[in-house]
Parts: sequence; C-alpha cells; structure tokens
Amino acid sequence: MTTFVITVPGTFTSDISDSERAALERELAPQHTDVSESEGVNLLTLNEDGTFAVRLEVEAADRYEAKLDATRLVSAALREAGIAEADAPLAPPAVTGIDSDL
Repeated sequence: MTTFVITVPGTFTSDISDSERAALERELAPQHTDVSESEGVNLLTLNEDGTFAVRLEVEAADRYEAKLDATRLVSAALREAGIAEADAPLAPPAVTGIDSDL
C-alpha cells in the first residue's frame, strides 16, 4: 500500500461559521498524519471567496483509489460537520504527495 496526500478542492456557496469549520477540521484530523504534518501541509485552507482545499492522507493501492477514498472522506466529514453537499460542491481531487514503502 502507498500513502497518498490528496488535495480535494471545493467551494462553499454560503458562509461557513467558525464552529462548522472547527467541526470539519475535527472530522478530518485523523487523515492528517505523518507525511502531511512533516511537510507542513495545512489540513484545510479556506479562501475569502469561499473556495477551499482539503489536504489529507489516504492509504491506497493506486492514485485512482486514493482520489476516490479522499473524496468520500471529505464528503462524509462535511456531512458530519453539518454542511450540506449542495453548500460545498467538490471539484476533482489531485495527488499532491506520495510516500511508498515498497
């Protein structure tokens, strides 16, 4: 298995509260581990225009599965934080880091 750092971009269509942001970061925290922390990668970047990027780590056999897993994780975290899918549409994810133990 390979550890991938995946960036999942999106846009909040309405303002996100501080409590919603904190809840989202809590939900995503388990996916922000050794590789991303050692590289100084921010878990969640929120821009003034409502765009955002979530960077998290997933273990997967390949890039395709890593992107799918990351998108599922971000979608679930948004729901758990009380943010409706329509209020935070996601864009296609990108692989931004790889750590292979082969």
